[in-house]
Amino acid sequence: MKKPELLVTPTCVNDIEPLASAGADAFMIGEQRYGLRLAGEFSKEDVRESIRLAHKYNKKVYVAMNALFHNDKIAELDDYIAFLKDTDADSVVFGDPAVLMAAREVAPEMKLHWNTETTATNWYTCNYWGRKGAKRAVLARELSMDAIVEMKENAEVEIEVQVHGMTCMFQSKRSLLGNYFEYQGKVMEIENRKEQRNMFLHDEERHNKYPIFEDSNGTHIMSPNDMCIIDELGEMMEAGVDSFKIDGVLKSFDYILKATKLYRMAIDLCAADEDRYEEQKDDLLEEAKSLQPDNRPLDTGFFFKETVY
Repeated sequence: MKKPELLVTPTCVNDIEPLASAGADAFMIGEQRYGLRLAGEFSKEDVRESIRLAHKYNKKVYVAMNALFHNDKIAELDDYIAFLKDTDADSVVFGDPAVLMAAREVAPEMKLHWNTETTATNWYTCNYWGRKGAKRAVLARELSMDAIVEMKENAEVEIEVQVHGMTCMFQSKRSLLGNYFEYQGKVMEIENRKEQRNMFLHDEERHNKYPIFEDSNGTHIMSPNDMCIIDELGEMMEAGVDSFKIDGVLKSFDYILKATKLYRMAIDLCAADEDRYEEQKDDLLEEAKSLQPDNRPLDTGFFFKETVY
């Protein structure tokens, strides 16, 4: 059985080597000026050093340029893509066609991954962007397992699926969404409003806390649970899904490292011996649960339609 790539999101340059040793095959990095909801901020110097370190271990580095670009940033795209070409980045992750057009001009050989976060919901659309130049489609998080398998069967491009971590429920380009809810003073309240990376919408009625992630791209409200498919990898691996992603946004390095080791073990076990994987997958899930804080239970997202937020 083909092993999918294990893609992880480091928080800083110092994460690269230990995550490579833990079994990561590829890294998603970038800076928030160009990329959405990154686990860490990587300057140009950081990007260059991360690529050097990753390539030393024969790992790949994908750089995020999947933000929503307005006119004021269009002039920057050529220079940034040229920089990524010079540093030997393995791919550029894009959602806006402006990035595709810029890449065609300054780095026509650059591998491109299409990622709009939400609109990759059918294989026709994946193939459309493939014919425009993308080599990979990053599927929407709201798809069922059956839909993912069907898309892989019909896709002309590589397929990437998130298998672990939180998901984005809502994004606004504005950074003051929290103030709106404070003003309303109804069901939800803002906790830790002044701490950029420790803010929550608290829904007392459902006993849920929704993390608020703010960056230069605006306000992002995240899921109250973390997705985890460590015990359900077999069907996607049989279908040949190309990449499994662990999203480490708002996670510590220690958490990302332990999750990487667990998924490396699960992928290798399933590829080598499906029967043994079936016997041990419940233990893998229990170990994944042990990593979770009390306020963030695990679920299977939309893979089996149990998520309702």
